[in-house]
Amino acid sequence: MDGTASENDTNQAAPREVVDINGIMHAIPHRYPFLMIDRVVDLLRNTSAVGVKNVSVNEHFFQGHFPGHPVMPGVLIIEAMAQTAAVLVVETLGADAAGRVVYFMSVDGAKFRRPVVPGDQLRIHVKKEQSRGTVWRFSAVAKVDGTPVAEAAYAAMIMKRAAEA
Repeated sequence: MDGTASENDTNQAAPREVVDINGIMHAIPHRYPFLMIDRVVDLLRNTSAVGVKNVSVNEHFFQGHFPGHPVMPGVLIIEAMAQTAAVLVVETLGADAAGRVVYFMSVDGAKFRRPVVPGDQLRIHVKKEQSRGTVWRFSAVAKVDGTPVAEAAYAAMIMKRAAEA
């Protein structure tokens, strides 16, 4: 070895972070029954994150969707994507962004590949595509056991709550 750094040493990816449920609740204002993620893993600030949702038969929405044939509503999978992205935004912007509201602006190309049912672990892979000012654009793929179950591209705006404005 000649004492110079190898290419692998100089091009290492930044450390990936984990955000537990307490960190999620600090970052975003959502609470039961509308908090759709349990953990965020592999968070790479300003780039990507993976949200984790452990789908339980005890979820409130299964009472009506559908009795005797429980299926997680697609709109709630999209909401889990948005919440994962919101945690990524807050973790990227820092403590001043904690508790701010992230509003959907658009959802494009949403596709649902197979039902999500009790016992599944939903892993929501979110990638930041662009950010300009308060507007952020993302793409996301939700997977169960490595198989895509839903995908979408979407835009959101981060804002202060009305009481803070």
